[in-house]
Amino acid sequence: MTEDLVASTEQKMLALGQQAREAARRMAQASAQAKNSALSAAATALRDHRARIITANDEDMTRAVEKGLSGPLRDRLLLDDNRVAAMAKGLEEIAALPDPIGQELARWQRPNGLDIARVRVPLGVIGVIYESRPNVTADAGGLCLKAGNAAILRGGSESWQSSRAILLSLQQGLAAAGLPEAAIQMVPTSDRAAVGIMLRMTEHIDVIVPRGGRSLIERVIAESRIPLFQHLEGICHTYVDGAADLAMARRIVLNAKMRRTGICGATETLLVDRKVAASHLPVLVTDLLEAGCEVRGDASSQAVDSRVLPASEADWRTEYLDAVIAVKVVEGVEAAIAHIERYGSHHTEAIITEDPVAATAFFAGVDSAIVLQNASTQFADGGEFGMGAEIGISTGKLHARGPVGVEQLTSFKYLVRGSGQIRP
Repeated sequence: MTEDLVASTEQKMLALGQQAREAARRMAQASAQAKNSALSAAATALRDHRARIITANDEDMTRAVEKGLSGPLRDRLLLDDNRVAAMAKGLEEIAALPDPIGQELARWQRPNGLDIARVRVPLGVIGVIYESRPNVTADAGGLCLKAGNAAILRGGSESWQSSRAILLSLQQGLAAAGLPEAAIQMVPTSDRAAVGIMLRMTEHIDVIVPRGGRSLIERVIAESRIPLFQHLEGICHTYVDGAADLAMARRIVLNAKMRRTGICGATETLLVDRKVAASHLPVLVTDLLEAGCEVRGDASSQAVDSRVLPASEADWRTEYLDAVIAVKVVEGVEAAIAHIERYGSHHTEAIITEDPVAATAFFAGVDSAIVLQNASTQFADGGEFGMGAEIGISTGKLHARGPVGVEQLTSFKYLVRGSGQIRP
């Protein structure tokens, strides 16, 4: 890229940031009614412009095939009638949530008469960098809007046309409610240089939310001068305990791996207690193989079915995002916890057991953002948690952890009311 093009991209990005900062000031003071009206109008616009959005997505899908994107990645990219309807419904669900802004989190009085309240406020300007999923445009834009923030969205080149078509509906909703269209903007170029510029815009962006593959997240972590909601990858585990009901385990394991293999909550490693390896493992492996899943296992797993391929050390550390799973036999719940601690990404883990002692040990010992008992890891989703939608799953421990919904896109400030007090 020539110096002139770099300078032009930087000018565009700085203009975007200035517009977002001004919009954020207005959004921080917007009423709950205005924000909800904008979300409802945007949902209507998505439905009204469904054909235009799907046509734009068709262009992205054609290019995806030409570029040789894998089946799971194309599934992430695909929009159809049902997925457009789901985006619209998601915006309406966000609108129905309580408005967090102005919520009083705590209040107390000091002996000197000072009245102190801790109150929710917007974060300000949120930069969202994501890859192939165009629905993130609606989810991220809607959540930022509800929380009184402005958003700068940078979707991947794979979803370029789809995301821009969705953005128009969001901005139409903002305009209908009398709110600034610049409250939700999209980086106007697919040039990779724009990401680097965005990560240095400390005066204009308050937090960055990266959502994508390992290479994107590692780049953002390495280059960002702006605080992050971090999510490196989803190496999720399902552990079948010695006290697991086999019928339940079969349903959960198959769903956790195969419902949608390309999402970050898909199980990538199956751990099975040696106590039930003889009774449970052959059935679970057969279910997966017959569903079209490639199984890579340790020696004990290979022994139950000749179709199981040998697992390497790298398999325990791999987020496949595909119909592939690693399987290992472990010596009970503590060994399962140790494996997850060594190889996991602190995203989502599940235990299948009827033993409350084992479940309690798993809950206490696993240091991940989401830990489930007797449920599929594919419930790792803000919508399934009743948040309306999510902007991503945070695997960090500061400010937000797990699904990042409306409340997680806020901060707080202290309001102190006095009656003439001075400090001695």
